[in-house]
Amino acid sequence: MAWWIFGLVIFSLWSLCASEKCSNRWIHIRNLPSSFNLDLLANCSEYPLLDDLCPYTANHGLGQKTHNRSHSWYRTDPSMLELIFHRRMLEYPCLTQDPSHANAIYLPYYAGLDALRYLYGPESNSSAQHGLNLFHFLQHDNPSIWARHMGHDHFLVMARPAWDFSQPLSNDPPNWGTSFLELPQFFNLTALTLEARACPWQEHAVPYPTSFHPPTLGLLDSWIQRVQRSKRHVLALFAGGGGVSASPNIRRSIRTECDNTTADSSGYDKLCEIVDCSNGICEHDPIRFMRPMLQAIFCLQPPGDIPTRRSTFDGILAGCIPVFFEELSARSQYGWHLPEAEFEAFSVFIPKEEVVFKGLKILDVLQRIPRSRVRKMREKVLELIPNVVYGKHNSSPGLRTKKDAFDLAIDGTLDKIQSRLQELDFVM
Repeated sequence: MAWWIFGLVIFSLWSLCASEKCSNRWIHIRNLPSSFNLDLLANCSEYPLLDDLCPYTANHGLGQKTHNRSHSWYRTDPSMLELIFHRRMLEYPCLTQDPSHANAIYLPYYAGLDALRYLYGPESNSSAQHGLNLFHFLQHDNPSIWARHMGHDHFLVMARPAWDFSQPLSNDPPNWGTSFLELPQFFNLTALTLEARACPWQEHAVPYPTSFHPPTLGLLDSWIQRVQRSKRHVLALFAGGGGVSASPNIRRSIRTECDNTTADSSGYDKLCEIVDCSNGICEHDPIRFMRPMLQAIFCLQPPGDIPTRRSTFDGILAGCIPVFFEELSARSQYGWHLPEAEFEAFSVFIPKEEVVFKGLKILDVLQRIPRSRVRKMREKVLELIPNVVYGKHNSSPGLRTKKDAFDLAIDGTLDKIQSRLQELDFVM
């Protein structure tokens, strides 16, 4: 009997600690029909305008390993963030089965994958319908969960830029994109996207997934040490495509300046290097760009079709100081992971207009930065590496003590929802 009482006391103390740890952090995962998530994976090879996405669904969205003995490196496609996030949510320590007890409701809906049939498939003329099936389900299956706060406490992940979901409902015939984020029914929920628009309050950008997903704290620390020890022989590197058209743009300016660099006398093997990633050849082959990034001090991150790019996070992972040419490329996007107040401490900003239209030389700007400041910037970039890494699911307890991109996204989402509910005088 004494042992039974002792066990009950221990369990009670554990429950109390768990309750305190999870105060204001409880999340309920909405039980959606598989047609909203797992069934969508069956269509991974049905879009001829895209690469076959099926290999990238492996390992719960991490993709296939880069080589058989790899423990941390995968051929990850950014469009699989919804799978990665869903798998990590299943391990979240503060889950509750009771939605009325939850501070937030997670919708495991693979919105980006479901959007493919409207973006690339036969339903492109019906893109204003994207999301309506989900809303009808939420209205009819235990509607009190949605009605409690009219969706203000709900959130989901959308593994594409928000622009792909923001086509005006009035467009007829429709242009590129779906109208999910323009549906009045979803104005209240929080959407975690790879790139957010400037105005809508409900969107917030989270990092593009890189190819690095360590399962242990030791492997993460080992990588950071390798990055710290890496010899930097190149001043600036651009890994990407584009910039070959005759029209003036920042990528063309970068290529022209890099191609015209002369021998350097300041101790660098090269002032500028280009890793040509045209036609997506780098996207699932991290060795192509990670090795050069490890040898560069600055990584140039020009906008392309959209302001943001995955390379920003690959570069930070390699300890390469990012150089931005638009505020929308990162500073006004990823505040939970790349603190806006500290941006000058780890990045360089050069307005693209100064380069493209006024002849400002990027390499001149970078060479004028004092070496002492460069060292401090690199140290800050090293500190940010855990912030932009999505650790592997089922990771070691040690790794869970260090917050990664997923953890920071959850913290930010909970704070965002709580703040919103307080503004609207809801009582959680």
